[in-house]
Amino acid sequence: MPIQPPLTAAAISVQALNFAWASGETVLDHCTLSVPRGEFWMLLGTNGSGKSTLLRLLAGLLQPKSGAITIADRVGFVFQNPDHQLVMPTVGADIAFGLVSENLSYSETLLRVKESLRAVNLEQMIRRPIYALSGGQKQRVAIAGAIARNAEVLLLDEPTALLDGENQIDLVASVRDLVKQKNLTALWVTHRLKELDYADGAFLLERGRVVDQGDPIRLKQSLAED
Repeated sequence: MPIQPPLTAAAISVQALNFAWASGETVLDHCTLSVPRGEFWMLLGTNGSGKSTLLRLLAGLLQPKSGAITIADRVGFVFQNPDHQLVMPTVGADIAFGLVSENLSYSETLLRVKESLRAVNLEQMIRRPIYALSGGQKQRVAIAGAIARNAEVLLLDEPTALLDGENQIDLVASVRDLVKQKNLTALWVTHRLKELDYADGAFLLERGRVVDQGDPIRLKQSLAED
C-alpha cells in the first residue's frame, strides 16, 4: 500500500490500520489516530500493545494488511538504540552520509551538517568519534541526521530507553523545543509517564487499538491511578 502525503491539517493520519505477523498474530486492529501539524504527541502502551510496530508502519519499514496511512513526505525515524543507525566513524561524517542521495556540493553538505548539529546543541562535536559519545549525544546525532534531511515528521521509538533520568528529560525537552522552533511534527513512543509533561497530546494503545487520547496530563493522572 503506497503511503500518501496528507491532504488535511494532520501531518500523520492513520485510519483503521490492521497488521499481523506471518504467524497470524494480530498486532494492530483497526488502529486510528491523527497528529496535527507542528505538534509533539506521545504514544503510550504496555509491551506488546503495538507501539513500535505502528511507528515502523508509519516509516514505511513494514506494510499494513489493510487500512490507510497519510503522512508528510519527509520522515525521520529515530531508533531506541542509536547504534542501530549511526554507521560512520565521526559525527559530521554520519550526518553527511545521510545526504549522499541529494548530490549536494561539499559546501552545501557542510552547511546542512552544521545547521542540524546546531539545532541539537552539538555543533562543537562535528569531528567527534561516534564511539566517544554518550547515549544521549548519540540520540541527538540521530535526530540531527533527520533534521539535515529536512524531515517534516520525526518518529521516535522510545529514544530515552537507554538513558539515565537526567538525560531522559534533557532529550525530551530538546525534541519538544525543536518541534516548536522548526514547526516539525513528532510522534514519540514511551512508557515513562513523566515524559508526558512535555507533550501536546498523547494516545494510549491497547491490543493494537487507540483506547484513549487527548490531554497528556489527564492521561498521565489516569494511568498513575491504575
